[in-house]
Amino acid sequence: MIEKAEQLLSQYFGYPSFRRGQKEIIENVLAGKHTAGILPTGGGKSICYQIPACILSGVSIVISPLISLMKDQVDSLTQVGIPAAYINSSLTSQEITERIDKTRNEFYKILYISPERLESDSFRNIIKDLPISLIAIDEAHCISQWGHDFRPSYMKIFPLIKQLSASPVVLALTATATPIVKKDICSSLKISEEDCFVTGFERENLQFKVVKGQNRSDFIRKYVDNNKSESGIVYASTRKDVDQIYEQFKRSGVKAGKYHAGLSDVEREKHQDLFLNDQISVMVASNAFGMGIDKSNVRYVLHYQLPKNMESYYQEAGRAGRDGLISECILLFSPQDIQLQRFLIDQNQMNDERKNQELVKLQQMADYCYTENCLQRYIQHYFGEIEHSDKCGKCSSCTDDRTAVDVTIEAQMVLSCVIRTGERFGKSIISQVLTGSSNKKVKQLEFDKLSTYGILKDRSMKSITEFIDFLTSEQLIGVSGGQYPILFVTNKGKEVLLGKQDVLKKEKIKIQSLESNGELFEKLRALRKEISQEENVPPFVVFSDVTLREMCLYQPKNEDEFLEVKGVGLQKKERYGSRFIEVIQKYLENDNLSMTTEN
Repeated sequence: MIEKAEQLLSQYFGYPSFRRGQKEIIENVLAGKHTAGILPTGGGKSICYQIPACILSGVSIVISPLISLMKDQVDSLTQVGIPAAYINSSLTSQEITERIDKTRNEFYKILYISPERLESDSFRNIIKDLPISLIAIDEAHCISQWGHDFRPSYMKIFPLIKQLSASPVVLALTATATPIVKKDICSSLKISEEDCFVTGFERENLQFKVVKGQNRSDFIRKYVDNNKSESGIVYASTRKDVDQIYEQFKRSGVKAGKYHAGLSDVEREKHQDLFLNDQISVMVASNAFGMGIDKSNVRYVLHYQLPKNMESYYQEAGRAGRDGLISECILLFSPQDIQLQRFLIDQNQMNDERKNQELVKLQQMADYCYTENCLQRYIQHYFGEIEHSDKCGKCSSCTDDRTAVDVTIEAQMVLSCVIRTGERFGKSIISQVLTGSSNKKVKQLEFDKLSTYGILKDRSMKSITEFIDFLTSEQLIGVSGGQYPILFVTNKGKEVLLGKQDVLKKEKIKIQSLESNGELFEKLRALRKEISQEENVPPFVVFSDVTLREMCLYQPKNEDEFLEVKGVGLQKKERYGSRFIEVIQKYLENDNLSMTTEN
């Protein structure tokens, strides 16, 4: 049957072969075995159930947590000629009844439903006699109470399976499962260990970077400005930060959207649609955004603050480069973020055991920011993958060749000021004392009489504040307190004051533009957008950036050559081939004409 699967892969999706792990998972499912697949984000999890669904009789049910994902997947499947539908809260009762009837008559091959539907006795009774051959559970980590996104509704899945008249194969899929979560998934769904396939957690096309001790607002403004033509996501931990970054982008003319739980459903959907349809280039969002977003051409993900755990970070960062092209994942770290995440954990209504577990995960996330070892290998080790001896060669730890300057004397001045002011104040007061500010509070506290008053008067407040951030990121200064953080000198910082340790500061990380796409790519991208607007689907549903780049490389002259392009199946060749070939030929004619004129 695997030969049939490979034929359908080419026919529908235009791919010549399966990615790592897909073939083994599909073979297992077609052999009738309950299966678990743990593949990285962008690793092609959906193919693992879409291909079997086309081969097996009856219908395949996909349990998926987000409405946006369902719609994107159904749009994509319809585009390639696979009949699919979804059932969720966006439909009327009549629409749901019509879709159930069509499913009963085996009109659809794939039906998406939300896990919350399974909490309804009436819905379970409706579907229990459907001709179901496969149940695929997406984001399967939600079934585990040890996971970072546990959903009680997922606990209803296995009881439903036992009620069904048919005996469907079960396929659980996720990108973020630690060893304990993997064990929990398999135990809950009665999947044996030999039927669990883990392909590894390395995303070879992603470049992970941690930026410490730099002004975050300046960094994201310059970064986004350097990459105006690319799609990206900026994550922030609070609604307030999301709103501020969004307004900053608007003022500087960046086409941006925003997404957080404080917005209405209408506002969120509007901004999300603009982003999916390439009408805005940047989405500024809280962690409420993105789970299941299938947009393949996100070229960068910036985290304005430290996420609460590695699972959340890897899932959010993994929204970059789903098409396999080189993309960047940059975390802008300040140790104060740890205090913010501690506060958010404390505010959460969870038992003490769970709270302690979350605090341990937060510390592991902080360790990722402090490590000088390979970031990609740290991630793989976190998820239980056997440690590699080699480095990835792409992350900020592996590629850091910046020169370092000795700033020990300046560090001693700042550390001394923190101690002389009683370790009772934040960055603002310390900076004012060091610059010799005539601020009223500085005078009232008689800090103008300290030996450190004005000792750095030749520096700006902003540069000293950034230097304090650097010393904090080097763990020479600690931060305590909640809403109004207070600075103190750590034991490591005291070693510097005593002259037992030097402080070296590397130059700022330089912001570079992502790869330029070229004139033909931009013409093909414009056509893709035109078609997407005609058909009311996101551009990446028409073709991915990878496919457009392949067109630029091979420049097909006829439909047979067009079909050879990776990502072009029979259905898309028939629908779009002539239009894309026409753009390519016009480009080549103009290019040849300009060369002739030059000669």
